[in-house]
Amino acid sequence: MKELNGKVAVVTGAASGIGKATATRFAEEGMKVVLSDIEEAALEKAVQELSDRNFEVVGVPTDVSRNEAIESLAEQTMSEFGSVNVVHNNAGVVVSGPIEALSLSDWEWVLGVDLWSVIYGVRTFLPLIKESGDGHIINTASTAGLQASGSIAPYNVAKFGVVALTETLRVELDEAKCGVSASVLCPGAINTQIVMSKRNRDPDSAKDHQSSPQEEAFETNAGALLAQQGKDPAEVAGMIVNAILNDEFWILTHDEWKNVLRDRVDAIARDNSLYRGFGG
Repeated sequence: MKELNGKVAVVTGAASGIGKATATRFAEEGMKVVLSDIEEAALEKAVQELSDRNFEVVGVPTDVSRNEAIESLAEQTMSEFGSVNVVHNNAGVVVSGPIEALSLSDWEWVLGVDLWSVIYGVRTFLPLIKESGDGHIINTASTAGLQASGSIAPYNVAKFGVVALTETLRVELDEAKCGVSASVLCPGAINTQIVMSKRNRDPDSAKDHQSSPQEEAFETNAGALLAQQGKDPAEVAGMIVNAILNDEFWILTHDEWKNVLRDRVDAIARDNSLYRGFGG
């Protein structure tokens, strides 16, 4: 894509963090934007803020872990704007604790939001974007999808999956030469509330979760890191727009991660050792 003005974008997880920043930047670029989130009060506030700036936006409350909800999101997008060009599958959650302490519901919740929602999003929106003849899909993974760390196994698994899915998608789109492309966003430390994403978890899903010292340490340390050292989500939104306009596949928010990846590959090629990188 070489032009965003006048096009239609859909962003999930758009009530806060990277999603809200990206929806805002898309609107500033002249796009019509559908904001989607499960947190309805925050979504209404985000939509109102953009509407007050005279941007053309709508909000659609969505549980992205449900395929039928993603299909409804697509239907409402087409009903409102008649087409879709850009989709940012961005919604994400995390649960922490040692693998043996994590419940099946912990796994199902994280994989549902972080991986299945991306699968649903690609499957549902790709045909619609192709119909428009010009578009781009951005899937939010993480540096945790490039190098795993302890105490967040479901998140690691989901994000590695998003990277693999998006690589596959990009290969297929390049081969098809259909005017649609894809990028994978791998954020490092960004000033968002993802560490506290359990605020939006259904109580039935959370009832079997076991608290642990690892969880407490993760929420304390990671929360402080993101708040104190994390990049501004608006900076990430700028990277996303640049990647769309320049058709870049990898969106790495922190250059130092390139060294982590080089060292990881070197360790694999050298002696099959486990390179721990930033994960300790």
